[in-house]
Amino acid sequence: MVRVTKFDGTLQPFDRKKVINTCLKLHGNPEQASDVANHVEKDIFDGIKTKEVLRLIFKYMKGHRDEIKYHIDLRTAISLLRPKPDFEHFIGLILKDMGYAIEMNRFVRGQCVEHEVDVIAKNGNETAFVEVKHHVNPHIYVGMETFLEYWAAFEDVKNTKNNNYDFTSVTIASNAKVSDYSKKYAACKGINYIAWNSPANSMEKIVNEKKLYPITFIKNLDRNLQGRLGDAGIVTLKQVLETDMQKLKSITGVSQGKLEDVRTIASRILGV
Repeated sequence: MVRVTKFDGTLQPFDRKKVINTCLKLHGNPEQASDVANHVEKDIFDGIKTKEVLRLIFKYMKGHRDEIKYHIDLRTAISLLRPKPDFEHFIGLILKDMGYAIEMNRFVRGQCVEHEVDVIAKNGNETAFVEVKHHVNPHIYVGMETFLEYWAAFEDVKNTKNNNYDFTSVTIASNAKVSDYSKKYAACKGINYIAWNSPANSMEKIVNEKKLYPITFIKNLDRNLQGRLGDAGIVTLKQVLETDMQKLKSITGVSQGKLEDVRTIASRILGV
């Protein structure tokens, strides 16, 4: 039996289905996914690391989908976003796509103290208190301390006359996984969450289905360019394509030729 070494050092049996699922998330078809899985099975060895399996998947998927050579894996890409303001803007865009009207970075008075709320999201009668938790290491878990902290903050701001918001729910948004213990607490308290392994709102699923790929999805993106775009609230490939070229030049101070190269890659990745 061939085993795979996970990020935390534990071993688990190689699972061909996971390779196929990854290929499908890369927008390959079932036939392509099966072909890639066949190649990966021939190359793996006992104890191989998950990141090496992922490298093999990308290697063989390039033969089916040329645009894959232009980007890295999604989980790593999201982890490369700056926590502030990039990831906060990224979550705001996800919520917009889910039908919410949003307000970013508001100070809200509670019954006891004032709180800085990362995102306030409104949809009909729902007003969500949204807190954003970014992790540079996406393989760790969002633990109980985070859920306890933000539940306490939500309790302080709801049902008070000290602010202009009638908060009805709280959401925690993170690029990491949520621990099983935190899931139980969230279910008990009615806390919503968008996370990597969320059964209701999976960040991975939302981004792949809506193609809300972050700018860091581009392989070897210049970090200075990333920072200038992020400062202007441009954090997805869609935004890069939708923003006027003159505005992009003004924002970034980068030549039109370089920006056109980035837009070409974004277009190929998005298939537009």
